[in-house]
Amino acid sequence: MKFFGDKSISHRALILSSLCKGTSTIKNISNAIDINSTIDCLELCGIKILREKNIKLIGSKLKDPLQSLNCGNSGTTARLLIGFLVGQKVSATFIGDSSLSLRPMSRISVPLGLMGSEISTNKGLLPISIKTQYLYGIDYSSKIASAQVKSSILLAGLGAGGITKLSEKYATRNHTEIMMEKIGIDINIIDNQIILKPIKYKLDPINIYIPGDPSTASFFAAAALLLKKEIILEKILLNKTRVGFFNIIEQMGAKIEYFNTKISFGEKMGDIRVIPNELHSIKIDKNMIPSIIDEIPIIAVLASQANGKTTLTGASELRYKETDRIKAICSNLNNMGIKINELNDGFIINGKSKLQGTKIKTYKDHRIAMAFSIAGLISNGKTYIDDERCIKFSCPEFFSLLKELIN
Repeated sequence: MKFFGDKSISHRALILSSLCKGTSTIKNISNAIDINSTIDCLELCGIKILREKNIKLIGSKLKDPLQSLNCGNSGTTARLLIGFLVGQKVSATFIGDSSLSLRPMSRISVPLGLMGSEISTNKGLLPISIKTQYLYGIDYSSKIASAQVKSSILLAGLGAGGITKLSEKYATRNHTEIMMEKIGIDINIIDNQIILKPIKYKLDPINIYIPGDPSTASFFAAAALLLKKEIILEKILLNKTRVGFFNIIEQMGAKIEYFNTKISFGEKMGDIRVIPNELHSIKIDKNMIPSIIDEIPIIAVLASQANGKTTLTGASELRYKETDRIKAICSNLNNMGIKINELNDGFIINGKSKLQGTKIKTYKDHRIAMAFSIAGLISNGKTYIDDERCIKFSCPEFFSLLKELIN
């Protein structure tokens, strides 16, 4: 089974290639609506992007947009572009949909303000307006395990005066650092600290193939496990900060094989064979959370079908995603007949229990909608998803791929 490119890398490839001279080529870019939000915003800032099968992006000097930049539902678009445009001295106002407008933005506005940018927020939320005359590099220690926060500061640092240093307590996905180094930016990592020097010249254009999205692939791996089917996921991103889901299901008893591995623009990619087996419970703690942050809803569904008691803690960040995902997971699994205890930072699931069909409240969260669509495959009776449309934010082809798997 093949997948469109990783969403996280797609965002970063678009943003960083805007700084390159000439035409960059991006192959196998994600087709998620969130990616279109990033493309739309960059175009409003003067970047020419040819939306073909392979994206062609012509780098040029960014300009102040004549209208607000609508980030839609995409937190990555908002947080990364705010940092990026602060660094490029672009003045702009950012808006989003009703869900994004409730997500916390002070986690980036505070450090960017410390760097010298003038940032106006709506009590820490969108809309946000930015204006920058001069930017200073800072030495910042992130208290939140968030690749979006880290990337926002690093992207701002590209246009700062002086060196930007950033450290994080828990390792988060490192696609920004990998891509920056690959395109010739002076960035070094020593222990848990990133040291970044600003760029002084136009970068050479990039030609990148983006590996398949492991977060999307995880839902189909889970479906295969529940349906007792073997599946091969082709050309998947194998970055160690992103394969936590496959490590988890292997610990739960599934058999995993990696093959045809190679490096694509600094990122490891390859095929994954998932072989079903009887699942058993495990304990998941805060050290494992950053590498599975997007896959926790589907892990919870799998845990409901695993023998024993699964405990997940250290995931308080889930309460600040597209919705409060801890609440959404617990209420929906409870309605499907699963014994689940909600914790402040996670949950405890007592498996193995038969899922009962019910109406699923997605809260317009694509990961919740996908996870419980898969739960519905093995439930007694019909499972109704109240808003399937939100899945298009990350995986428009979700149901066609699911049909391919079932058949």
